[in-house]
Amino acid sequence: MALLNTKERYGTLLIAIHWLTFWVMAAMFACVELHENFPKGSEIRSSLMTWHFQLGLTVLILVLVRLVVKAMGPDPDIKPALSRLQYLSSKAVHLALYLIMLVMPIAGFIGRTLAGKTTYFFGMALPVLLNKNEDLAENIFDVHGLIGKAAYFLIAAHVIAGLYHHYAQHDNTLTRMLPERKKS
Repeated sequence: MALLNTKERYGTLLIAIHWLTFWVMAAMFACVELHENFPKGSEIRSSLMTWHFQLGLTVLILVLVRLVVKAMGPDPDIKPALSRLQYLSSKAVHLALYLIMLVMPIAGFIGRTLAGKTTYFFGMALPVLLNKNEDLAENIFDVHGLIGKAAYFLIAAHVIAGLYHHYAQHDNTLTRMLPERKKS
């Protein structure tokens, strides 16, 4: 299997980044959802949020790498070809997902900075670039939360569409992003 994309399927590198991003995002969402189950000020609640921040920044790094890798090869063709509506819907959902993966970590970092909090990335303190402004921080966190809720919907749409294409349309949409099976 090729390292980079071909017209037939995604390359090993992009497939690995896609699935690594999935698992990192799943852990990130789990941390933010689970932290609500613990009292404010508790060690575990604080740890879950620290992991949420670190995983969010990891998603940002992964998506930046993914965009570079994606630009290095063609998008594989979907066979049979999609209808115009399916094609446009696919592009819209993918664009929205990329924007979420770019905007959410940046908004979270900016919100924390404006709240006067230092953000750590696996032990390294990130620079505080803005002056404290708690009102603006609260607004950013509100938008961050709303976009997070939209992310659940878009991720679900992405998964359902992949499964629909595989099991109902019988095209190669899903298999292009799965590791290639060894031929016996």
